[in-house]
Amino acid sequence: PKQLAKILFENLGLKPTKKKKTGFSTEMGVLEELAHIHDIPREILNYRTLNKLKTTYIDVLPKLINSKTGRIHTSFNQTVTATGRLSSSEPNLQNIPIKGVWGKRIREAFICEEGFLILSADYSQVELRILAHMSKDEGLIEAFISGSDIHTTTAMELFNVREGMVTQEMRRIAKSVNFGIIYGISPFGLSETLGISS
Repeated sequence: PKQLAKILFENLGLKPTKKKKTGFSTEMGVLEELAHIHDIPREILNYRTLNKLKTTYIDVLPKLINSKTGRIHTSFNQTVTATGRLSSSEPNLQNIPIKGVWGKRIREAFICEEGFLILSADYSQVELRILAHMSKDEGLIEAFISGSDIHTTTAMELFNVREGMVTQEMRRIAKSVNFGIIYGISPFGLSETLGISS
């Protein structure tokens, strides 16, 4: 980080946006801001993404292949998470990337035996459904009864737009707000997640 800070802020003369005790920050949020004005921060972000995929999945997954079956077998854990959710380990199948070209290619490595299938199941917005039930919030209840996408509904409220005007980015922000509120995110935490002032 110190070498990178020197290159970005001294050699290239880019304006630092965040300072820490040890010097100027080169964390992801800072590099994302700088990537709009220079190619090097964008390439560093790209390198970090690819390196994370390599070290977390490409290097690790082959080592988890069972010598008897020639396949990877995850372990499902019912009592590990604080929220009571089912979790998966060695490998964590709930954390296999899906975004980007390389994330999709890593997912393609998971192939089931002939005659079997890989099943992906999810409780659709279960936390928000429980919240609607417990709070008796009329807006939430109506959204679920009508079959509306709750994140789109929240985005419509947040941005004061009609359903057809909600973009994927607006929906992403609304999703962060919805789940952030449920799990007790602080105003500072929400501002950091959304990249806005608190």
